[in-house]
Amino acid sequence: MNFDAIKNAAQGYEKDMTRFLRDLVKIPSESAEEKGVIMRIKEEMEKLSFDKVEIDKMGNILGYMGDGEKIIAYDAHIDTVGLGELSNWTFDPYEGYETQEEIGGRGTSDQEGGLVSAVYGAKIMKDLELIPDGYKILVTGTVQEEDCDGLCWQYIHNELGIKPEFVVITEPTDKGIYRGQRGRMEIRVEVKGVSCHGSAPERGDNAIYKMADIIREIRDLNDRLHYDEFLGKGTVTVSQSFYNSPSRCAVADMAAVSLDRRLTDGETWESALEEVRSLPSVKKYGAEVTMYTYERPSWTGLVYPTECYFPTWVIPENHPATLAVVEAHRGMYGEPRVDKWTFSTNGVSIMGRYGIPCIGFGPGAEAQAHAPNEKTWKEDLVRCAAVYAAIPLNYKK
Repeated sequence: MNFDAIKNAAQGYEKDMTRFLRDLVKIPSESAEEKGVIMRIKEEMEKLSFDKVEIDKMGNILGYMGDGEKIIAYDAHIDTVGLGELSNWTFDPYEGYETQEEIGGRGTSDQEGGLVSAVYGAKIMKDLELIPDGYKILVTGTVQEEDCDGLCWQYIHNELGIKPEFVVITEPTDKGIYRGQRGRMEIRVEVKGVSCHGSAPERGDNAIYKMADIIREIRDLNDRLHYDEFLGKGTVTVSQSFYNSPSRCAVADMAAVSLDRRLTDGETWESALEEVRSLPSVKKYGAEVTMYTYERPSWTGLVYPTECYFPTWVIPENHPATLAVVEAHRGMYGEPRVDKWTFSTNGVSIMGRYGIPCIGFGPGAEAQAHAPNEKTWKEDLVRCAAVYAAIPLNYKK
């Protein structure tokens, strides 16, 4: 394989990738509001002569290079989180900025940059005839990941019947190659009380006081959760709180919290629910512990309900997909760092639910995700496009 030719081709597309990413940043694309970005991606894929470009009923965009039966896929979610407190930004998040080395704006690292590198990586494959016989390349721009990781691939897998040999997740990896992540789930804990006038609280039963006891025990639970040598420790934290009360001068008769539960290898959603249900205060107050369901319509109006459970996944270091990415990186940029994500990706469905191997390599930095003043690096866009282009033949070999 002519690694120098691949690197030179990727470098030659730096200005095109920069322009494309800056265009995407300018189009707000929070979860379930991605239509504008999807249409801009369609335009770019067609301009670059993808062999087929289609938008499914959920609103994901799928671009193909080649016509073989076997599929190697590159996935990038193209929705972003919101802007948060605008005073924390030193520049307009949607206008962004550009220097000789950097591109700033919401979505640059998380993770429209990955989509840009994947689109141009596929273009390089076509230019240099790097698609193996019998294979085709699929680049997906997927929706609603920030709301519900992997829901897009539940639809792609179950409704479109697409089952790649493996999928490259293009989320930011700080120049490393990532082979796993902890799973997660979203839990609701709710406890009831009895309201009364606030001037005589002893007449009622304050649900917020009950929840205070439960929260203390949840905090302590976090310290004793399971530890895995590669993925690290499972975690649980209170992420939201709710209450119901007749007025500000009444005792609260309902209190609830949402829990963000990260699942390390060896933990299950059943065990995670049981740990919370077994807490002394949960049992004492008869609190209800349930898993959330996600039912928000996509930008096309499609509702595709799922439980808010996102399984853990790990691909072996010696898996052919892992070795293909490592070899491609080694051939152009030297020995890579192989590690794991702290956060969650669409791999929770692709590999976690369906057992389709996933390997991660993407431009940008994990610490930039969801942060103000988000940025990525042009060097990363080029590096990832080059490595993506070299993966299929390395895998076939």
